[in-house]
Amino acid sequence: MLLDYDRLGWLRVALVGFTAAVAAFLLLPVVFIVLLSFGSSRWLAFPPPGWTLKWYQQLLADPSWIDAALTSARIAAMAAILAVVIGLFASFSLVRGEFRGRQVLRGLLLTPMVLPVVVFAIAIYAFFLRIGLAGTTVGFVIAHTILALPFAIIPITAALEGFDKSIEDAAIVCGASPLQARLRITLPSIRIGIFSAAIFSFLASWDEVVVAIFMASPTLQTLPVKIWGSLRADLSPVVAAASSLLVGLTLCLMIVTALLRRKLSR
Repeated sequence: MLLDYDRLGWLRVALVGFTAAVAAFLLLPVVFIVLLSFGSSRWLAFPPPGWTLKWYQQLLADPSWIDAALTSARIAAMAAILAVVIGLFASFSLVRGEFRGRQVLRGLLLTPMVLPVVVFAIAIYAFFLRIGLAGTTVGFVIAHTILALPFAIIPITAALEGFDKSIEDAAIVCGASPLQARLRITLPSIRIGIFSAAIFSFLASWDEVVVAIFMASPTLQTLPVKIWGSLRADLSPVVAAASSLLVGLTLCLMIVTALLRRKLSR
């Protein structure tokens, strides 16, 4: 191995320290915003003069915040379902298909992941404005499905590439139809990839803000758009409370995903 951890000697301490520093650099902003959400100051002041839960009470008592959270959850769920279904068919084509331009197609399907989000947002907003989908739930779901599609294709494709197709062929030889073999053998075997695709697609839509700002309307706002709008109008700790809940749900989903992946892989 190029890097044997047991033979690093004193470099192990440096490696652990460097890793801890990187983790702290990434997590400190999250810790900072969570602490602000419990501060008693009416502004985003740090360190807080005291501690309180009143900002969470105000947040949960405001129907506009609840509506924004439910809108985010509804759009993210629909985008995740569509991304997984489309990603499943696309992954079968990319892994099992034998046609010219397959790698080009793979690159095109993954383009939303590397394309600057603001460029994509301007382009799809201009297109949806022309066909009347700007500011609608349908437009929102389509835009977020496109953004979530790479996060569905990557894990499903990896699961399919790791699946032994001879098992599916054996089922067909034993009398199953190709469709039955895929439904009863292949799909259960790649369920971890499908489950990961669903979670990552949901999260890609759940905390997305740039495209959401373009697609939002006065009556259709997701939670990140609501946070952004409130932050521009008032530096209230209620924004910190909403951000903390957004981060908290994301972390919970990631932990549940890791636990279920471990359980399913046994």
